[in-house]
Amino acid sequence: MNAIEYKNPYDIAAQDASRDERAASFSGAEESAWGDTRQDTIDMRRLGKKQEFNRNFNFLSTLGFVSIYMATWEYVLVSLSVGLINGGFAGLFWMFIVTVVCYATIVASLAEMESMAPTSGGQYHWASEFAPPKYQKWLSYASGWMSTLGWLASVSSSTFIVTTLIEAMIDITQADFGFPNWQYTLIMLAFLLITIFMNTWGAKVLPMLETVSLIGHIAGFVVTFIALWVLCPRNSAEDVFVKVVNNGGWSNVGTSCLISQATVTYCNLGSDSVVHISEEVEDASLVVPRCMWWSYVINVILGILMLIVMLFGIGNLDDALNSTAPYLNLFQNTGSTGMAMALSIILFLLILSGNITALATASRELWAFSRDRGFPFSRWISRMNHKQNIPFNSVYLTSVASGVLCLINLGSTLGFNIIVSLNLLGLLSTYMLSIGCVLLKRIKGEPLPHARWSLGRLGLPVNAFAFFYSGFVLVFSCFPAVVPVTLQTANWAPVVWAGMIALAFVVYAIHGKKHYTAPVTFVKGRREAGTELRST
Repeated sequence: MNAIEYKNPYDIAAQDASRDERAASFSGAEESAWGDTRQDTIDMRRLGKKQEFNRNFNFLSTLGFVSIYMATWEYVLVSLSVGLINGGFAGLFWMFIVTVVCYATIVASLAEMESMAPTSGGQYHWASEFAPPKYQKWLSYASGWMSTLGWLASVSSSTFIVTTLIEAMIDITQADFGFPNWQYTLIMLAFLLITIFMNTWGAKVLPMLETVSLIGHIAGFVVTFIALWVLCPRNSAEDVFVKVVNNGGWSNVGTSCLISQATVTYCNLGSDSVVHISEEVEDASLVVPRCMWWSYVINVILGILMLIVMLFGIGNLDDALNSTAPYLNLFQNTGSTGMAMALSIILFLLILSGNITALATASRELWAFSRDRGFPFSRWISRMNHKQNIPFNSVYLTSVASGVLCLINLGSTLGFNIIVSLNLLGLLSTYMLSIGCVLLKRIKGEPLPHARWSLGRLGLPVNAFAFFYSGFVLVFSCFPAVVPVTLQTANWAPVVWAGMIALAFVVYAIHGKKHYTAPVTFVKGRREAGTELRST
């Protein structure tokens, strides 16, 4: 009996042989205990991770999970109208088209990495496994911190947006209504409690809720689109597609339009949300990347159509810019108070569903990073309740942290908005890190794990474009919306972002360097064991 040795740990033929040998040893009872497929079991063993969750998400519920979090057409209405200041109608429309085409390379790159390593850790795991050995640990640690920060900010920002919708609905019948900061904050915390319940004691119905949300996401679009297109008076095609304006005070129209990229990206952010429930999805290495890609395609198409109807029906550009809620102008342009209220309720319910998804994503990312001892008290954070199939401590800690961020709104709306904008900076930085690591391996010609959802020969150019485009958007996300800059209009998010990176390295020096176990450590151990295949 001689050991078969192969130097390439990702050699496909040897990998397939290893799969066949290990798969043959798995009993049907082992597979059915967690609801995982044979491929899921093989993937988890390659990654060196123990299966902790029941895999109760199928393709449809997984597609619903990521689609309702992205909620592109909903956020086109709620947040994209703010981008009208830079570029006007035509500038915003064409920047949306350019941005979604470019951003597709980021989504495709993340989807392929997910197929290579379908783990709840996502970007910090990929940075660990694919980075040069010398930099694996600290790049992975930085990515884990930035991802956690980005998702915590996402939970808080989506809670804030739901609260603004409540205010807008009241505004329909009571013009100029506004909550004082303390009421705003209390309502945000109340919505946070609802999302906590749905992610803990109501978690058993979460896959069904995501499927229902997918149906509501599409049906809500159809109702909203038809109502706005039929009932609203329309701007001219020249205003919508040709006339570009610069209201941000920038020296030229080109710069003004590029500033609006950040808002467009925010509307299309979140394809990687589903990555963090990978260990709860059946046949994750194929289902999750498929859902990431097709949810992006579907959401972009719906987003473009909704953007067109919004730009045609929102009315005068100056009125939209002077409004605190431009989408409310759009709804009221239907000429019916009842219709405006109905459309607001549809928007509210769908974005509230996305809040539940946001908390699920953030808590799983926190749980996964703690599983690798990325935070102090990681053993407590990563504790799993197998009976309920929920990491309660992780959900509660994520909620408390998000609640603390919401409390910032009590003292300063400006301060809270700075935290919210960290959502974009935090996640984009992790995209750039993980994609850059895979790109470097491809440039060097080093082997990568087999991907069932693969970019093939397009991998190198797609990764290269995605890497540089991530950096490009990251830079413009640090710009203020208007010039000249004042204390109130300055973009302070980059300062806070840099501060959080510095804090991450301080914690790494004190805690992480000693306690953090980079995921690649487990992967390497499994690879080395897998090379010792026996043959006669």
